[in-house]
Amino acid sequence: MTNEKTFTVAGTATNPDGTAKARFANDLVARIKILNKAGCTDINLQELPRAMTKLEALQFLQEQGVTGDAAYAVSAKLAEKSKIAKRNEVSIKATKPAATEAPVTAADLHLVDPA
Repeated sequence: MTNEKTFTVAGTATNPDGTAKARFANDLVARIKILNKAGCTDINLQELPRAMTKLEALQFLQEQGVTGDAAYAVSAKLAEKSKIAKRNEVSIKATKPAATEAPVTAADLHLVDPA
């Protein structure tokens, strides 16, 4: 597993140009101050139940039932993060041993008597 950064705060905010965007942070008060200073509106951030990756946080926000432009921003970012996560998956295929291989017996292991 990769060492993905985790966050304790997630939510949405509307940029001064009117576009909604998903936001992540580890300090709720500091993040709200930064967003206010940048001119963002409709700031809706919440503490997460535990530290989460962006993908986990987006899934959590979607389960909370965000609506309107915020829901669109969360869905779009979730689709992007899911696509990235899917690309990083590794598939493993198990194969059966060939029928010609003999099973391993105790004699094959050359066990040493502990005494």
